[in-house]
Amino acid sequence: MLMEIMFDKKKREKIFCDCLEYEHDLSFDWFHIYFQEEYAERKTKKQDFTPNSLSKLLAELTGDAHNVHDTASGTGGLVIQKWNQQRLLVHPAQYYPSNYFYQCEELSDRSIPFLLFNLLIRGMNAIVIHGDALSREIKQIYFIQNDEDDFMKFSSLNVMPHSEMCEKEFHVRKWLEPEIKHIESPVPDFLKEVIKGA
Repeated sequence: MLMEIMFDKKKREKIFCDCLEYEHDLSFDWFHIYFQEEYAERKTKKQDFTPNSLSKLLAELTGDAHNVHDTASGTGGLVIQKWNQQRLLVHPAQYYPSNYFYQCEELSDRSIPFLLFNLLIRGMNAIVIHGDALSREIKQIYFIQNDEDDFMKFSSLNVMPHSEMCEKEFHVRKWLEPEIKHIESPVPDFLKEVIKGA
């Protein structure tokens, strides 16, 4: 259900606005405790979530890195802490989402909608690889983009094509699901031909 909403920009952004009416603090993963208690697949996938205190420490240890890679991202707690640290180090008038990029990898079907939600509502730029980080058997690759480079805007959701170029770039050995054709971001003219050929 949540995944379907993530693909409907109008519904998704309405929910984002409703959520922000209730909770203004974006500095932490809202779903962390609830998701771990209700949905984590601890027995089958040994899934556990990094406590917020440890996420904050890891964000500090990575210094001023502008590109962040998080394998086994869960619902995005570590990435959110890093994002929050980065935005607080810069005056709001000088904070541009395009200066920061996050790559998240996650295996769990249950975590992916929440991870996408967390990245999109915060206006982040990211790649989300839904699949096995070790075997490189991948379901989908999502490209999250803040189209207006405005920290006050939500991001757009795009799905990368199952092309040879994407396979090489993200080391995909095997696609596990059919390709989803979904692009919300405006496509520059010079890329339209590349996308048609993909």
